[in-house]
Amino acid sequence: MGRTRFYIILSLCFFVSRNSHGQNSEQKVPIIEVIEEITKSHSVTFNYESNLLNDFSVVPVPKDLSLNAKIKNLENQTNLVFEKISDSVYTISKVIELCGYIKDSVSQNALTGATVTSGFAYAITDENGYFEIELRTRNQLVTIRHIGFRTIERQVKYFSLENCGTIAMLVQNEAIAPVIIETYLVRGIDKREDWSTSIDYNRFSLLPGLIESDVLQTVQALPSILSVDETVSNINIRGGSNDQNLMLWDDIKMYQTGHFFGLISSFNPLMTQKASVVNNGSDVALTDGVSGTIHLKTDKQIDSKFNGVVGLNFLNAELFSNIPIGNKSSLQIASRKSLDDLIRTPTYDVYFDRVTQETEADNNVASVTNSNQDFDFYDTSLRWLYQPSDKDFIRLNFILINNDLGFNETADVNGNSRTRRSNISQNTLAIGVNYKRRWNQKMSSTINIYDNEYKLEALNADVLSNQLQLQENIVSETSIQLNNLYEEYLWRFNLGYEFTETEVINLNDIDLPRFVRRDEEVLREHGAFGQAWYKSPNNNFSIRGGVRANYLTRFEKLIIEPRLSVRQVIGEHIEIEAQGEFKHQSTSQIVNFQNDFLGVEKRRWQLTDNDSIPVLKSKQASVGILYKNSGWLLDVKGYYKTVEGITTQSQSFTTKYEFTKEKGSYEAYGFEFLCRKNYGKFNSWLSYSYLDNTYTFEDLEDVELPSNFDISHSVALGTTFSNKTWNISAGLNYRTGNPTTIPLSGNEVIDDNVNFDKGNNERLIDYFRIDASAIYKFKINNTFRSEIGASVWNISNRENAINDYYRVNPNQTVNRFSRFSLGLTTNAVIRLYF
Repeated sequence: MGRTRFYIILSLCFFVSRNSHGQNSEQKVPIIEVIEEITKSHSVTFNYESNLLNDFSVVPVPKDLSLNAKIKNLENQTNLVFEKISDSVYTISKVIELCGYIKDSVSQNALTGATVTSGFAYAITDENGYFEIELRTRNQLVTIRHIGFRTIERQVKYFSLENCGTIAMLVQNEAIAPVIIETYLVRGIDKREDWSTSIDYNRFSLLPGLIESDVLQTVQALPSILSVDETVSNINIRGGSNDQNLMLWDDIKMYQTGHFFGLISSFNPLMTQKASVVNNGSDVALTDGVSGTIHLKTDKQIDSKFNGVVGLNFLNAELFSNIPIGNKSSLQIASRKSLDDLIRTPTYDVYFDRVTQETEADNNVASVTNSNQDFDFYDTSLRWLYQPSDKDFIRLNFILINNDLGFNETADVNGNSRTRRSNISQNTLAIGVNYKRRWNQKMSSTINIYDNEYKLEALNADVLSNQLQLQENIVSETSIQLNNLYEEYLWRFNLGYEFTETEVINLNDIDLPRFVRRDEEVLREHGAFGQAWYKSPNNNFSIRGGVRANYLTRFEKLIIEPRLSVRQVIGEHIEIEAQGEFKHQSTSQIVNFQNDFLGVEKRRWQLTDNDSIPVLKSKQASVGILYKNSGWLLDVKGYYKTVEGITTQSQSFTTKYEFTKEKGSYEAYGFEFLCRKNYGKFNSWLSYSYLDNTYTFEDLEDVELPSNFDISHSVALGTTFSNKTWNISAGLNYRTGNPTTIPLSGNEVIDDNVNFDKGNNERLIDYFRIDASAIYKFKINNTFRSEIGASVWNISNRENAINDYYRVNPNQTVNRFSRFSLGLTTNAVIRLYF
């Protein structure tokens, strides 16, 4: 056997060596001879400078190749550019080398990190603002971008090609706040001058465990933002519940944020290129979101080139296309579809099991068998931009989101096999129009209108009792906002008005015995707001303050909300900031029963009734200090927040107060710390968050108890390597376990009910997760480029409990049930850009 292997290897080596020798020994000839042969055989003409080809020799191209293949062969051998003028005329030229220095047109400071792109050619300016890029033709379009500056689009022939000239970029006039801290965590995550944290996926590198630019996963890498059940539909900002977050997609308020009922974002990452996160000191134009705001945004630049992306991972296929419509308009379309109809991957199975664990779709009663379980999701989004003049800009948005889960229930009833099908669907249909008018250099107005309809529907077929139960939760919202901006030297003033009408419908319909309950509520709200923002001439001091007045017509209730944000720079390396805000919101998510909507998505949206479900009101203050020097960044913040008007139904109780309906408040104070270091192509960070979050419910047995979202300690550690071809990232997450309540030892059951100990007096086991991911980018040719990536989530396959619940069994003892987060989960992706 060993000798046979030796002969095989020897033969292969001889074959490879012989082929290589044959290839290398081919005789090169002057390229002019090859050009003349192609001219005769294909009846074409080549135009070029008389002495351009004198020094070029090539291996003759095979005569049986097509014209295009021959030209491509010569381009690969010589690095010359062959440009087609007509079917019979080609020009030949050398690659054009463009270089230059990009600077701020006002300060004349070099702009580091500006991107220079043309097709698949790509360059980034260094600390001197310098770049070099190779281009094919003088008519090729070059795009130069930098955060806070107007994008430059210009043909190559209009640049200085004789020397490396200076290119000045103008400051962006629209209301986009400049970046004050670049690469706050990793490249693409920055701190802006408007006190928000921004995410730009055009510049984004990578985070551990992620290969998709999923915004709602990305934000969980920031201090004090996490998900106690590891989903994107239950994000907790500074100890708040998910319904206390304002979720916007291009200024449209969204009530659905997840596919797989919360495991991945429902916003297509190819379309949603930017996001901003606000924890405190909100702009007065924003309402709702007593805990924070996450604003997802599409690209606001009209792209004059057709391009697209096709992608595939272990969960879904995705498609994106940018279609220019003349010089003043462009259309973007994106879509995703799950793979369950074609193939069920191991990753898909892991996600499905996570969503359905301890639900009716997973475990039914002993005499009922579940079968034919399937799950499907898709989303489609559209964004149209139109700029009819230099003073007018129109944006149209459309989004459709859908999730469907179904399964058969089969049981033996009176000797006969009976099968019924249960299903649950969750979908959103929204459309928005945004119009901006710049009246002059100082004043502009923006009108934003949207209409959004969210629907959660479940049909529960009880095969044993032959009963059908239909449950629906529908939210319909329409809003219009006018925002006027006036800029005068160092000042910016905003004055605006907003009207919102929200309708919520809850339906419970049972056929046997017949029972129908349909609750429909409508709330109309008017809001007026004004704000002033001052920045010192050297930009070392900034203060923004404003007031928002809200009037709820149904309750004749007026709510006044002041907002304030201050920043002061001390020396070259230190900044301090302070923020405060009052906010309110009129919608919340509640849980009536754990088996509502098949137990898969049991939360339903509910409007305030100003009584048993009060209007939520928050007050928050924070102060922080930031130090940056030589690639180091240290950011420390402390905050205090109170929220009044919460209910036990909105706080995800699964133990002692699961079926209690009371109203109360919570008080949270905490501390955030971030340390980040940039060194070469590596970027490392360590973040720590401390939180003390306490409920107060006057009518509960436990008047004060730890919040269900009281994660006392949370630590994240990670590092990322990034260059032109590779993005590699690894990291770990640790946090204390979620609060929980256990049965009273020695007296667990009273009157057939679980007898619980003191509320939230125990914690689940601490949460720990290690993740890694990598993406490799490469160019296929001048038309196509690609990237492939892989990720591993929870490498150690640790069982992280996310909640417990207890039930009394027929033997009058207590059974404990636990739900767990994702175990070891792998994913891979391939994308083709064109």
